[in-house]
Amino acid sequence: MKKTYGIEVDCANCAEKMEAAAKKTAGVKDCTVSYMALKMTVEFEEGADVKAVMKEVLKNCKKVEDDCEIFF
Repeated sequence: MKKTYGIEVDCANCAEKMEAAAKKTAGVKDCTVSYMALKMTVEFEEGADVKAVMKEVLKNCKKVEDDCEIFF
């Protein structure tokens, strides 16, 4: 399953950091972040709890870019 979320991030480099952090999160099969569109598209692993995974994605993204935001 794929879902797209709005994000708030300051620069393209920060968006790359968010993408890398999201990809390392358990339950995430793949992730792409578009700085220009301010969107994050997450592909979840089969059977993943989307809400729980996205909480972890946000936590992991805040570790690398503390002022980022993901709008669920």
